[in-house]
Amino acid sequence: MIRRTFGAVAIALLAAGLAVLGAGPAAAHSILVSVDPADGAQLSAGPARVTFTFNENLQPSFPSVTVVGPDGNLWSEGQPVVDGPRVSIAVRELGPAGKYTMAYRVTSADGHPVSGTRSFTLTTAGHGTPGPKANAGSSSGGGSGGVPVWVFIVGAVVLFGGGLAFALLGGKRAGSDGPGGGSVRNHGGPRVRRRRRQPSKR
Repeated sequence: MIRRTFGAVAIALLAAGLAVLGAGPAAAHSILVSVDPADGAQLSAGPARVTFTFNENLQPSFPSVTVVGPDGNLWSEGQPVVDGPRVSIAVRELGPAGKYTMAYRVTSADGHPVSGTRSFTLTTAGHGTPGPKANAGSSSGGGSGGVPVWVFIVGAVVLFGGGLAFALLGGKRAGSDGPGGGSVRNHGGPRVRRRRRQPSKR
């Protein structure tokens, strides 16, 4: 009875771990609520800062925010700043008119990295000096984000459940093969009667 109970617990833990494993990537992340300037905005002058606001506080580690102009150069400068649910970066005076892409990569409170892009359009050219050329590896703050916490939780649950199931099943198998746990095999050979030894006569 006890083995059956622990076996059911082990199966339940394994099922819970697999369920969290499947739901983790979809559920464990922050959601972007707003961006300033607004996505798709038409501006005659560039903003002093670009700010992304999320639905929950962010981890201050490894933020990345960039503003890339129509010329392919960086127009953001300095390091991004995380303040609760907001992450922002300073923007230099803009140059050519056209579409500017605002990109972000942040780490949720639970360790899940979140990234995306928004854009605005500068309708009147400015006189600013651009930064270096942007590329796929450039980032303001760098880093790849933290490891999601749910990964460790799922790993612990699966390992514990698997170890418990192995211990229970292994113990049951060992018990069935022991001296009192199985049936006596009959090899079907003829039964031999031992003759009683007669005492010798002197």
